[in-house]
Amino acid sequence: MAGSTGPSLGERPHHVVVVGAGFAGLSLAQGLGGTPLRITLVDRRNYHLFQPLLYQVATAVLSQGETAEPIRRILRRHKNVSVLLGEVDGIDTGRQEISIDGERLAYDTLVLATGATHSYFGHPEWERFAPGLKTLDDARRIRAKVLMAFELAELEEDPAERERLLTFTVIGGGPTGVEMAGAIAGLAKQALARDFRNIDPTKARILLVEAAPRILGPFPEDLSTYAVRALERLGVTILTGRPVENIDERGIVVGGEFVPTATVVWAAGVTASPAGKWLDVGTDKAGRVEVGPDLSVPGLENVYVLGDLALARDENGKPLPGLAQVAHQQGDYLAKALQARILRGETPKPFRFRSRGNLAVIGRNEAVVHWDTVKLKGFSAWLVWGIAHVYLLVGFQNRLLVSLRWLWSYITHQFGSRIIDEDLSRRHSHEARTEVVIDASHGEELRDRARS
Repeated sequence: MAGSTGPSLGERPHHVVVVGAGFAGLSLAQGLGGTPLRITLVDRRNYHLFQPLLYQVATAVLSQGETAEPIRRILRRHKNVSVLLGEVDGIDTGRQEISIDGERLAYDTLVLATGATHSYFGHPEWERFAPGLKTLDDARRIRAKVLMAFELAELEEDPAERERLLTFTVIGGGPTGVEMAGAIAGLAKQALARDFRNIDPTKARILLVEAAPRILGPFPEDLSTYAVRALERLGVTILTGRPVENIDERGIVVGGEFVPTATVVWAAGVTASPAGKWLDVGTDKAGRVEVGPDLSVPGLENVYVLGDLALARDENGKPLPGLAQVAHQQGDYLAKALQARILRGETPKPFRFRSRGNLAVIGRNEAVVHWDTVKLKGFSAWLVWGIAHVYLLVGFQNRLLVSLRWLWSYITHQFGSRIIDEDLSRRHSHEARTEVVIDASHGEELRDRARS
């Protein structure tokens, strides 16, 4: 456990360096704002991103500015907090320094909260054809790909290729996958329903693929069953118990069957950022660093790990899930714990996660909520989900804009940001024109490869 209090506060302020401005890092920096400590927050982007609503950016419900807030604006009233824009590329725990784009920065206490990225389960080549959803760039790529599929289908004369273009596949049946599939269905069957002349967007085929026996595994089975029925009412086809075996530019192989599809979205798994390897303390299969009860790294002085990068356990020894609420509570806890340890020389109590429930929205007036013994579904759950997400958004302006956007979409059935960036439009159009036309032999080839 990290026990050193560092240099005397009479000599110079104790310097806490926080890497990552996600939910954990930002809540920690806010909690330490206004204290005698010197705080430096480092991130490779200049904004805090509200990841739970990224799927709405990807499906043209929200614009990218409505889910992000500049870090400096959030922290501007805290004079003891500095923000550095840069990417950390190394850590020297012996010298108590980190490297930011080759430049050295010394710390007294280091906190890593660098989050996670996509995991393709040993198939990194799939990322090219099945982008995940972790950043604004990811959301912009997926939005362009989804909207371009309709545009290209409008121009396509071959029925088989048109059907492929109008087949959308989401891989992963967790909350992100469920929300993404429902949002694509809403886009196709509501917002775009009357906008085309040669195609009928409402006939688009949306597939949700999950390797486990059911979707929404962490939820009670009855809520999972309700979600299946709600998705099916939206026209989503759910394939459970069928792992993906291959993905390329022409489609996917799932359960030994080749499915032609032009748009694949990956929501099946994550792996921690590579920052854990820099500490040279070992990580689990997901790249997470084992932490102690106070979120410190055993064997290292004054080093802490939070959020998706941390393998933290509850009082029963069970690993905590990679959820925003876990990261947020860890940031709040460590802010209090560091003040107790550094400023008052006290030993803080262990971190205890208090679940605020699991939420997943399915579509218009459809959601599921599970909190302890409380289970909600349908319109009431949809209201709870909306209120919770608006509350958690950073910045009054974002809360107002998102609320108004949702209200407009609810009344008009129209989505807000259906703009395809010009560079992405040209790229997706070029890729579509240079692809080899699907034929039966390719399907047989992929099926044979999957069987072998």
